[in-house]
Amino acid sequence: MNIWKKLTHDQVCERVFSALRGNVDYEVNNVLGVPASRLDDKVFFTEPGALAHAPFLSSLIHNPNHIGCHTLGNSEPFFSGTQEIERELIRLCAEDILLGEKNAQDGYVASGGTEANIQAVWVYRNLFMHEHKANPSQIRLLFSEDAHYSMHKASNLLCIPYVQIPVTEKERTADVDALKTELEKLEKEGVKHIIYVANMMTTMFGSVDDLDEIVKVLDASGFDYKIHVDGAFGGFVYPFISKKQALTFKNPAVSSITLDAHKMVQAPYGTGIFLCRKNLIEYVETGAAQYVQGHDYTLSGSRSGANAISVWMILQTYGPHGWHEKILLLANRAAWLGKQLQQLNVPYFRAGKSNIITMDASFISKEIAIKYGLVPDTHDNNPDWYKIVVMDHVTVDSLEPFIEELTTHLTEVNG
Repeated sequence: MNIWKKLTHDQVCERVFSALRGNVDYEVNNVLGVPASRLDDKVFFTEPGALAHAPFLSSLIHNPNHIGCHTLGNSEPFFSGTQEIERELIRLCAEDILLGEKNAQDGYVASGGTEANIQAVWVYRNLFMHEHKANPSQIRLLFSEDAHYSMHKASNLLCIPYVQIPVTEKERTADVDALKTELEKLEKEGVKHIIYVANMMTTMFGSVDDLDEIVKVLDASGFDYKIHVDGAFGGFVYPFISKKQALTFKNPAVSSITLDAHKMVQAPYGTGIFLCRKNLIEYVETGAAQYVQGHDYTLSGSRSGANAISVWMILQTYGPHGWHEKILLLANRAAWLGKQLQQLNVPYFRAGKSNIITMDASFISKEIAIKYGLVPDTHDNNPDWYKIVVMDHVTVDSLEPFIEELTTHLTEVNG
C-alpha cells in the first residue's frame, strides 16, 4: 500500500486540524469576495474546546467548499489545506484499492453513487461528441437488468437511449449471448459508440458482471466503446473478498469506477466517489465557471470538504489490514445466515463471499419482512425477492431472532 496507512486517533486529529489551518480562516483573514463562511454560530455549537478532539465536526464548522476537481492542478486556494486530504483519498481509492498506477487517475467526492454514475456517462457522451462528432442517437448506454436505477437517470438527463441486457438465471450476470444479439441490432440502427456500465456487486443481489467476457464481445463487435464500473456497493467490499482484477484499473478496458462510502464505509450521506483515468474528466470542464479557480469538472459544483475528510478518517483509522478484517467478518456472518437458510430449505442468492443475501420472497411472510426491515425488489407489486445486507450492526445475535421466527412461520405453513 503506497497511500493507505493505519493512523492513531491523535495522528488523524493532527492531520485534519493541520489541513484546516491551511484553509482560509474567516475570523483571521480579511476575505471579502468569497460567498462562504463558517457555519452560523448563532445556530450551531462552535465552542473550540469541545471540538478539540472532534476533527470531523470541526470540519463541518469550518465548512470548506471543495468545488472542482483537485487532482488536475489549480483549485480554489481558500481551501487548499483540506483539498489535499481529498486528493490523498482519491489516490488511496484509485491506487491502493483499485490497483491504478501512481497519479494516473482523476476523481472527486460526489454526492453519492448516482451522481458518480451520471458523471461517467456525461464524460463519455461528451468524448464521443467531441472526438467523433457523434450525435446522441449514435450513442447507446448499455447495462444489465440488475443495474442501479441511476443508469435510467443518466439516460434521461443526457438524452442517450439505453439498452438493458438480461442476466443469467444462475449467476445474475449480464448474459453475453444476449449482449451479442443487442449489439447486432444496434449496428443495423446506425449506432457507432457504446457506453457500457459493468456491475461490481449489484444493489439487490450483490452480483458481479464477468467483464472479461463482456470485453471480448465488445472487441469483436467493432464498436467504439468505453467501460464504466459501478462499484457503488462493491467498491469497498469486492476487492477484499475476491482476487479477480477485471473490475479495477489494472484492466486497461476500465476507464472509470464509482464507489460509495456512505454504504459499507459508514460515512455520512453524500460521499460517493467518482474515479477515472487521466485525460477523461476534461471532457466535462465547465469553462463558463470563470470565477472558480481551476474551473469546474463536476456535476455537483460546490460540495462539502467535510464529507471527503470523513471518508479519509475512517479508512485511515482502520488501515488496509483492519478494513480487510472487517469485510471478512461481515462475509462470515453472511455465510452463517446462508447456512441457516439452507437448513430451512429457503432458496436464496449469494454471489461468492458477498455480504448480501437475497431470499425467495414466497418463503417470507410480510409480517416478518416488515418487522426485520427486509428490502423487497419492488414496492409496486408482490416482491419476488427480499434481501438482507450484513452491515456492521447486523450481527449473528441480531440475525438469530429472524431465523427463529422464520423457522416458526415455515413450520406453520408446512403443517
